[in-house]
Amino acid sequence: MLRISKLTDYGTVVLACLASPPGRRHTATEVAERTRLGLATVSKLLKSFQRAGLVTSARGAHGGYELARPARQISAASIIDAIEGPVAITECSSDHSACGIETVCSTGGSWQRINDAIRRSLDGISLAQLSGQEAVAVWRPELAGAVRRAGTPRAGGRA
Repeated sequence: MLRISKLTDYGTVVLACLASPPGRRHTATEVAERTRLGLATVSKLLKSFQRAGLVTSARGAHGGYELARPARQISAASIIDAIEGPVAITECSSDHSACGIETVCSTGGSWQRINDAIRRSLDGISLAQLSGQEAVAVWRPELAGAVRRAGTPRAGGRA
């Protein structure tokens, strides 16, 4: 099963918190309170994001963390890279492959193409889209007809 870690999932929540409202600094404590995540977890994530160049920080009375660039310019891939490292679904898909059978493997090329497709998809999704700042119809026009307005009941009467 392909799955991002819980820490990366939490990291996306932290970045979404920083994205709203844009251009405002938030302390680690504020982010922890708003996201209901532990302060130690938030601090760890913010440091990782700062090292990766996704957030900036300032000290002092008006200090805190903010996104280093607009949410629409931060990809899902860059978020994953900051926490987990580059996406590599197989050993031979990684930049530093150490697979002992790579030279005779008949499936490695296919796995690398799959890995590249996943990477392109993750590069095509922004934090703004992940956090709901941009409508689905903008980035997935084929789904525009399937997007319901808030409050429109689903089949079975549930909203």
